Amino acid sequence: MTPGLSGPVRFTVDPWDPGYGIAFSEDPDDTALAESSAELNLDVEFPAGQWHPIAAPAGISVPGTVLFLDGVRRIEAWVWVHGGDSDGVQPSPGIAASVAVGLVTCNGTAKVDAVSVERGLFTAAPEVTDLVTRAVSYPARMASGPGADQLSLALQRRLSAAEVRLALSYRDQYSISGDLLVVDGPLRGRTHLDRTVGYIKTHHASYLPGEQAGIVASLRPGERTPAFTIGTSWRRSTWYLRLPGAHGVPWSGVVRLECSADLPPAEVIRLADITAAVLPPMASTPHKDPRAPQNLVPIGGLERRLRHMLGDQEILYRSLRVAAAE
Repeated sequence: MTPGLSGPVRFTVDPWDPGYGIAFSEDPDDTALAESSAELNLDVEFPAGQWHPIAAPAGISVPGTVLFLDGVRRIEAWVWVHGGDSDGVQPSPGIAASVAVGLVTCNGTAKVDAVSVERGLFTAAPEVTDLVTRAVSYPARMASGPGADQLSLALQRRLSAAEVRLALSYRDQYSISGDLLVVDGPLRGRTHLDRTVGYIKTHHASYLPGEQAGIVASLRPGERTPAFTIGTSWRRSTWYLRLPGAHGVPWSGVVRLECSADLPPAEVIRLADITAAVLPPMASTPHKDPRAPQNLVPIGGLERRLRHMLGDQEILYRSLRVAAAE
């Protein structure tokens, strides 16, 4: 097959560094949140006025296998999709991008057990076809619109779908039961996965009122807050947990875990206790990971493996430029 786009469709590669977005774009609204207007139910585990730090119960039964699921994404280039040969037709923007997802199994030792790599040309251009270069192919994948945020959302959804497929196929293949699956990032779109929690390392919103937020600041390593429910555009049960190795800053080393809001309170509390028992020993250290302690050791190792699997970015970019010129 001849490299490039077949038929009357052609494309050009934007020379702008993909790390900075596209050279021509609309200014997105600033959506960063300092405070949240989410609906809260603070009484899931204890009444709000009785909140206190909670340590994992002594002798708690923990899963024999803990799975860590993560994915990485990378934009190789911004491209312009030109439909047909009509003069004066505005080309449509797109992104040539790659995603890699993987699973780490921890059952005494940590092992990367499953990985998957996908690529795509994400655009809203209805006439687009697959983008084929001498190095790799980028199947056409439709976005809801041409804006940079819409293209990025299409890429993120592809990454999330790939994570779900990998987790389901791995559990089906090995008939695993009684494990715990830790998904790096929010659980949105993945709450249907059994025995699964989302692991959020950074905090973009302050969900708790002052009294309960003070409990977070008072947590010692290995302690968590009571579970509560957040309702925004989607609902989930959640709790905060402090990892060891961070000192001096009130929320330093604090992560947030979440699970499906459809689970009964007893199951939410069980999952919260399990995370307080199994995750703190996996915290990273500053001399090995600048995102310590939040970037857990299994997740950090998996991310390095996945980025390697994406391939050499410069080679892929050059192949895109060559394909555009042919």
